[in-house]
Amino acid sequence: MVSNMKTTVDLSDVLLREAQETAQRKNTTLKALIESGLRKVLAEQSERSQFTLQDASVDGRGLQDEFRNAGWEKVRDTIYERTT
Repeated sequence: MVSNMKTTVDLSDVLLREAQETAQRKNTTLKALIESGLRKVLAEQSERSQFTLQDASVDGRGLQDEFRNAGWEKVRDTIYERTT
C-alpha cells in the first residue's frame, strides 16, 4: 500500500506558472510533474555518490633497492634529509 503525505511547497510565482503550463501542455498534473522532477534529482544524486577511484598506477619495478625492505622510518628520514 502506498501512502501519500500532504506538504506545502513555497515556489516563486513565475516558476509555479511555468510548471502549471508545462503540466497542462504535457497533459499531466502539477503533482506528477513535481514528483517526476524530484525522482530525477534524487536519482542523479544517488549516481553521483557512488565514487570510484581511477587507477592511477604506473608501470615500473616498484621501490628502489635501498627502500625495498626498509621500514617507514627509513623512508621518512630520507624524505626529510637535508641536501645542503
